[in-house]
Amino acid sequence: MRSKVTVVGAGNVGATTAQRIFERGCADVALVDIVEGLPQGKALDMLESGPVVGSDARVVGSNGYEETAGSDIVVITSGIARKPGMSRDDLLLTNMKIVTSVVQEVVKYSPGCILMPVTNPLDAMAQRAFQVSGFPKNRVVGMAGILDTARFRTFLAEELDVSVESTAAYVLGGHGDTMVPVVGSTTVGGRPIADLLSPSRLAEIVKRTQDGGAEIVGLLKTGSAYYAPSAAVAQMVESILFDKKQILPCTAYLEGEYGIHGLFVGVPVKLGANGIEEVIEFDLTDEESAALQRSAAAVRELVDVMAAAG
Repeated sequence: MRSKVTVVGAGNVGATTAQRIFERGCADVALVDIVEGLPQGKALDMLESGPVVGSDARVVGSNGYEETAGSDIVVITSGIARKPGMSRDDLLLTNMKIVTSVVQEVVKYSPGCILMPVTNPLDAMAQRAFQVSGFPKNRVVGMAGILDTARFRTFLAEELDVSVESTAAYVLGGHGDTMVPVVGSTTVGGRPIADLLSPSRLAEIVKRTQDGGAEIVGLLKTGSAYYAPSAAVAQMVESILFDKKQILPCTAYLEGEYGIHGLFVGVPVKLGANGIEEVIEFDLTDEESAALQRSAAAVRELVDVMAAAG
């Protein structure tokens, strides 16, 4: 019997995520949205591509949560998207209410699932999902670091005219302007990035990575990124469903790791059948460590605002 993945939100991120999972054939998919006909239409369209892409997976669309029952993973993409000039943090209280409602519903039907928040501001939404669900910390894992790292690796590969597969890097911290590309451990073809790029050019690429989402929002004008985010979610889903135990940068609840307590922040984790099976700690430079603490402080500010709002 195939595994089952629910994707809540049938907008660009959610629908593309559902498509990627369906095309891999690794799980049946339930696509949920409040807009009548939207998830049903997109699900049917995907299903009819099965003979072409070679997928026998099942995909259904629904405006309710009955179809989500028994899900192994629930991906939460629902919420309002950024517009030009908005930060991820501007979405906080509206999306907090949406995520709260979604989590309350999905845990009724899939009490043993792993929750995967994607809605922005992502770290704060993961914190909210954790609080509302009552799940253990290993079963709430946010998608952010894979996306941020992919952007960093893309820009490095373009700059050095090499394959993206030859770049190795991690981006830690909150999914926002304070994210921390870990330059000290970044390599290209095994060579330290500091040996290949000047400090000024490297700083420019780090800055572009931090502003990567805003750059796309500014170009699209009426939406935000979805191809790269959905690819990141699909990688996480496969690592869990196939118990790959990949080391991936994800948003995880920390209890002392990296000196951070009681907060969801992006760090490398081992992602397997049980969700987050281990938080991987590695040495940071003093500058990187300080930047990570600043990023965590920015996330905590959002969590405090949510707590005050109730």
